[in-house]
Amino acid sequence: MSEVYKALADPTRRHILEMLRTSEMSAGQIAEQVHVSKPTLSGHLNVLKAAELVDVTRHGTTLIYRLNTSVLEEAIFALMSAFKIGAPTEQADIKGAAHAAKK
Repeated sequence: MSEVYKALADPTRRHILEMLRTSEMSAGQIAEQVHVSKPTLSGHLNVLKAAELVDVTRHGTTLIYRLNTSVLEEAIFALMSAFKIGAPTEQADIKGAAHAAKK
């Protein structure tokens, strides 16, 4: 999971993921919208692949990148769980128990 968080930590990689959210793209199409050198872009795409945040298929000589939403969802749920986001708070549990006891 740490590879996923490392990949998400970079704003350029997050921008690439945002672009892939709407449709799959070739490396060339990504390069047109992300203004970094080709070696830097290649490094970003390799980090995303290593974290399994993108799936890559080859069509002839063209690499097509697609967002892997299941890995992204897993990372989001793990963070939410770690910080107890969306879970009832301890204070709410106490108030609920006290209210139930009054009935």
